[in-house]
Amino acid sequence: MNPTLTALIADDEEAPREQLRAALARLWPELAIVAASTNGVEAWDDCLAHEPAIAFLDIRMPGLTGLDVARRLSALATPPLIVFVTAYDDHALAAFDAGAIDYVLKPVDDERLAQALARLRARVAQPMPDVTALQRLLASLPQARPAARPIQASVGREVQLIQPEDVLFFEADQRYTRVVHQGGDALIRTPLRELLTQLDPDQFWQIHRSVLVNSRCIAKAIRVDEGTMVVTLRGREERLPVSRQFQALFKGQ
Repeated sequence: MNPTLTALIADDEEAPREQLRAALARLWPELAIVAASTNGVEAWDDCLAHEPAIAFLDIRMPGLTGLDVARRLSALATPPLIVFVTAYDDHALAAFDAGAIDYVLKPVDDERLAQALARLRARVAQPMPDVTALQRLLASLPQARPAARPIQASVGREVQLIQPEDVLFFEADQRYTRVVHQGGDALIRTPLRELLTQLDPDQFWQIHRSVLVNSRCIAKAIRVDEGTMVVTLRGREERLPVSRQFQALFKGQ
């Protein structure tokens, strides 16, 4: 018996989100919707939590756009198949239609969605979907870089300003995020998912649901056993865990 295929829907507007959910229920009732995310940051977090086989991403969302989320997902060990959902028939859609990824326009039309779902079914049948074309396409599209802003941490009556380039890593728990930097460490209330929208993803890599690390400070990645990996930092003793999803970041050359 084949396992149930799972999917995530992400759209910051409730009406189109629910319209897509209803259309999927009609056209592919066996597809299990595991999350309906209300913005890009939530979509990224939900993808890590549920590991859906398919992600339907609205392109224009606050925090992280659908393109931002897709870039992050394409670097995972087992990325989902991506379908973009957009109200804007812009120039990028011509490239999407080339087969690297798919898209549907809002409001969702059943006939066009059925075509996208047929492509998805065909790709699901492939043993290893190729994400290289998706990565090339996303790399070719303009990407807004977040402006580097200092991290503000309260220390007694003072507010300490920590420059992002001085941060070694962020480590989150249920209440706080620990900022380990060149001058020591501090606790902030900003959750890791919000920090993702403020930091350059090329410099700060998420390697675990609770860890963001400055890639410029990584000394090496160590495979402990088949499923376990840790990274070490230059001049530090910490061994930071790397989730299975993020181990593809360390492929070697």
